[in-house]
Amino acid sequence: MNQGNDINISNKMKRQELFAEIKDQKNKERHTMRRQRAKEERENPELKQKRLKENVTKTIDNMRVYDETIAKAGEEAEAEDDDNDLDLMKFFNTNHRNHPPKILLTTNVNAKKAAYEFANVLIEILPNVQFVKRKFGIKLKEIAEMCNKRNFTDMVIINEDKKKVTGLTFMHLPEGPTFYFKISSYVEVKKIVGHGKPTSHIPELVLNNFQTKLGKTVGQLFQSIFPQNPDFEGRQVITLHNQRDYIFFRRHRYMFRDEEKVGLQELGPQFTMKLKRLQRGLREETEWEHTSDMDKDKKKFYL
Repeated sequence: MNQGNDINISNKMKRQELFAEIKDQKNKERHTMRRQRAKEERENPELKQKRLKENVTKTIDNMRVYDETIAKAGEEAEAEDDDNDLDLMKFFNTNHRNHPPKILLTTNVNAKKAAYEFANVLIEILPNVQFVKRKFGIKLKEIAEMCNKRNFTDMVIINEDKKKVTGLTFMHLPEGPTFYFKISSYVEVKKIVGHGKPTSHIPELVLNNFQTKLGKTVGQLFQSIFPQNPDFEGRQVITLHNQRDYIFFRRHRYMFRDEEKVGLQELGPQFTMKLKRLQRGLREETEWEHTSDMDKDKKKFYL
């Protein structure tokens, strides 16, 4: 039996049968090799560690372009007082014992049904939030001044266009900064199979993979919105996972089946955020803005 590229059989059915035999033979050899390797690694676990170390799968994430603002493991970030760029974390207050977050939620002018429905969802998610319907003719800076007089710490604006929620604007009070996120892939709670019903307990907050200086500034924003004293009895957790500059929002509840097994029940909703603009103050000088040219390099990430 000739194998490889030397097969020259004019009958199509014979060629297919021969190819199936060769493929089956290779599969058997591969399975035999894997069983033998697994047996050797069980006897000597160091062989498995060596194999995994030598055969690291290349992904876009681990081949990302080096960013000098990413602090290496075990190293402290450099002093940020000397930097003039993205030194905005000093404006955030993450000590909520004396000053808990107080959030004003509103929409853009002439908002439609989709914006108000999304507002109802955010009222369940954000702690200590108050919704105010946006009136025509009142500017955001005027609303911010009123919020400062009433000791609000943040203002969240729902951006809606063509009867669809397109973005979220976060304005940290009283001095900024301002973040604008694009919203996509929104999944309502009722469309999530097996979803649970959330309670009023303060959830835990999990921030994952915010590595750069810009990413840590975004993480500081979310830390300032959610209190740092979660109610563990509620067993609720909010996860904000950054992957390739897309921030995935998920909300779950821990389900303890017994003393050893723990599961997760999704509470919803699901949506994805992408940072489009970061401004100093209350929508003043633009510090960072996403442009279409940034998407050309698929291995360059900014969060």
